[in-house]
Order: sequence, then C-alpha cells, then structure tokens
Amino acid sequence: MVKEQLKNIFLSASIPLRERDPKYYDSADIVAIRDAVITLTTVVLPKYRLIWGGHPSITPIIYYVMQRLGLSIQEHVLLYQSEFFKKHFPKDNNKFQNVILTENTLEKDSSLLLMRKRMFSENPVVAGVFIGGMEGIEDEYKLFRDFYPEAIVLPIASTGAASQVVYGEYLPDEFKNKRLENDYAYMSLFQDLLIDKI
Repeated sequence: MVKEQLKNIFLSASIPLRERDPKYYDSADIVAIRDAVITLTTVVLPKYRLIWGGHPSITPIIYYVMQRLGLSIQEHVLLYQSEFFKKHFPKDNNKFQNVILTENTLEKDSSLLLMRKRMFSENPVVAGVFIGGMEGIEDEYKLFRDFYPEAIVLPIASTGAASQVVYGEYLPDEFKNKRLENDYAYMSLFQDLLIDKI
C-alpha cells in the first residue's frame, strides 16, 4: 500500500524581543502568540506536516505540543535551521529527527535567504500561517508569496507584531478577514480558515 503524501503547512512565527525592535514588541500579544502556535500545531500535526524555520522561541512550543499529545510523528514536522545561528540553536532541536541545516554564508541576511529559498523550493506547501514575529515574518511572507501565489495565507493579526503589519500592509483586501484581527478562538479559526480549505 502506497503511503499518502502529507500536505505541507508553513509556519512563520516568533516572539518579539524588546531590545531588537520596539515596533514589533510594543504591539505583540505574547499570550496570543503562544496560544496560536500551540493551537496550530495541535490542529496540523495529526494529518499534515508542519514546516518552520526553527526560531528558538517557537521550536520548544512545537515540541511541547508533540509531547502533550503523545505524538511521536517525526515525519509530520520539518525544521530548517541556518548554520549561521549554530551557537544559538535551542536544545529542543535535538529532539527532532527531521532537521535540515543550511549553509552559513558568513553573513546573516544571505544565510537566512538561502535557508528560506531551500525551505520553500524543497517542500511544496498548501498554506502559510504567520504569527507574531519581527522583520523575518515580513521577509518570509514576501518570499512565500513569490513561491506560492495561490497558497492560503493567514497572517494572524490578533497576535500583533509583524503579523499585524503583514495583515495591514501586505495582505490584499480580498483575503482580509475580521477573524484574523480579533478572533482569539484559534481552534475554530484554524479549522474554518485553514483545515476546511485544504
């Protein structure tokens, strides 16, 4: 029997740091960011593959959900990391079997761009979800749309930070939905706007 190929869902998320950029930190709802990541992971992992760029504030949350649900479905997660950040890898990286390390170009922006291009070109995705975050969320949204103009995109504006910027400044009006702005019932939101549409 041939195993059915899992559909890929891309997650771009981070918890903003006050010292990095007040523009993102000041609007961030950290509780909402964590809730949204936990809920998305809970909804996605049983049937789909979640792909993300290994931000140290997010990887431990995803592992926590896997542990809480008792899921040992390593084929349902795919974590990309740039060797540029090797000194800052979270310990939770070691708990994932599917980690892809991309080349350190010795420069931050080009290292990140290389990682993101590999992440998108190597894994056809059906949707991208954007939660909280800083400038990397904006960069990933733009690149994601270049690679997948037809994919579902959900910038969760209620989490604030860069996702709120993406929703307000980049998302075409026809894709805007008030639920992305003020619906904190993330389980039903992801079920209705993501799972039911893929």
